[in-house]
Amino acid sequence: MSADIHTDADEVLDVREIDGQPFDPIMTALGELSEGETLLLVNSFEPEPLYEVLTERGFEYETEQRGPRKWHVRIENA
Repeated sequence: MSADIHTDADEVLDVREIDGQPFDPIMTALGELSEGETLLLVNSFEPEPLYEVLTERGFEYETEQRGPRKWHVRIENA
């Protein structure tokens, strides 16, 4: 994976802008990725519960804390 995970994603989803639970919008965005494409998920906290779901569905991910309340998760449809 890239050392600079926030610059090379095919799609970006900032769930900090979503009113309510972000799980469904995340799953929708992931479902729209083609093989080899990436999604940059921007969140206000590390989305640890999401990691198991990603692994079970065959996605690879890399997480980086970008600030006190800003996390980037680069998710690849492997």
